[in-house]
Amino acid sequence: MQVKDEIFRMYDIRGIVETDLTDDLVFALGRAYGTLIRRNRGVEVSVGYDARLSSPHLHDVLINGITSTGINVMDIGMVPTPLLYFSVFHYNLDGGIMITGSHNPKEYNGFKIMIEKETLFGEGIQKLKTMIINNDFLEGKGELRKKDVSMDYLEKVLSITYPGKKLSVILDPGNGTAGPIAVKCFERMGADVECINCEPDGNFPAHLPDPTIPEYMEQLKQVVLEKKADFGVGYDGDADRIGVIDERGRIIWGDKLLGIFSKYVVKRFPNPHIIFDVKCSQGVEEYIESIGGKPYMWKTGHSLIKAKMKELRAPLAGEMSGHIFCGGDYYGYDDAIFASLRLYEILSKSDKPISAHVDEIPSYFATPEIRIETTEKEKWEIVEKVKEHFRKEYRTIEIDGVRILFGDGWGLIRASNTQPVIVARFEARTEERLEEIKNLVLGFVDGIKGTV
Repeated sequence: MQVKDEIFRMYDIRGIVETDLTDDLVFALGRAYGTLIRRNRGVEVSVGYDARLSSPHLHDVLINGITSTGINVMDIGMVPTPLLYFSVFHYNLDGGIMITGSHNPKEYNGFKIMIEKETLFGEGIQKLKTMIINNDFLEGKGELRKKDVSMDYLEKVLSITYPGKKLSVILDPGNGTAGPIAVKCFERMGADVECINCEPDGNFPAHLPDPTIPEYMEQLKQVVLEKKADFGVGYDGDADRIGVIDERGRIIWGDKLLGIFSKYVVKRFPNPHIIFDVKCSQGVEEYIESIGGKPYMWKTGHSLIKAKMKELRAPLAGEMSGHIFCGGDYYGYDDAIFASLRLYEILSKSDKPISAHVDEIPSYFATPEIRIETTEKEKWEIVEKVKEHFRKEYRTIEIDGVRILFGDGWGLIRASNTQPVIVARFEARTEERLEEIKNLVLGFVDGIKGTV
């Protein structure tokens, strides 16, 4: 059958429901996935879905496709993505698919895919596309069983978190799937917890569930200040990314959160590798080193980070975007609910507020993420031209795009793996120097854009 190349992305499959994600395509995806599992000698996989209005229907069509190949399905219902990951690890399944549009607008949906305990990405996703195009499917008759995994998940995460004093926390899942299970976990931890926009609602009436956008964190900030809470937590739509508000109303971005978790980890593991992505602050790298960790910069992308964690046996990783990966006593995948519980544990045993922990981490002047629209072909060519130009005069890190090191600051230019966009970010020790570095790099990009 014919498929749209652009929906088969680096880390997942994502598109507009009915336009890109037709019933025929979703059924074929189930058949391709089931066939891949069977050829991998698998027997049973789990399937979960998020709060989007389109998700229950896609879930039914996908399961029909999977079972038509002879693979059994554990249907875990509407859950946050970390509970899908948990089901695969905890019940030792052969894979799983999460139906989620994450933080995208409500007309979108998508599929995050696991084979055994690995997240499928890159060539693995392209292989599914090829199987669909070629109608390369096995036939069979799999069985379906329903399973509520929430209590097993709750018991697991509470068995490895050890809270101290009682704290007050405000949660905002943005009407995604995190609310009900997160509230139960915090209540069992003994927290004074309040949840806004708590009930799953695919219309997202308050705001899109994306804690990386300051505008969407504003309501949470106001409630934290009004209630004088110790901190607030925002989750994205499927709860694999976290945003935090401190008691003073400041947003704590993913890299600073990683710094707070790093201090916890270095007390438990000798000289641990701690992985951070290329967008993170130089201050976090310096902080990890200063407390006895081994900072390791890596490519952006949850699938890529998880693979590198496994290779280095790293107990912790994080991305600027709010993916926090806890290994060691946990499974190493990005679980924003568990990350928020561990944060509660850390703060409840501390005599300092969360703002003081943040202020220990060196802080520089930085831009938010800057997105420059271009074409799918041109974005890669622009990055190559930037590399060629700046490496003549400056030290560069080229593991994911190019991070240009200026001594007193840096600039990042990388191609988005999911959109026809160049992503830029800049950091420096002074505001004046930040402007100089930004203008130098973006000036070069503007000069070549449309000419490569």
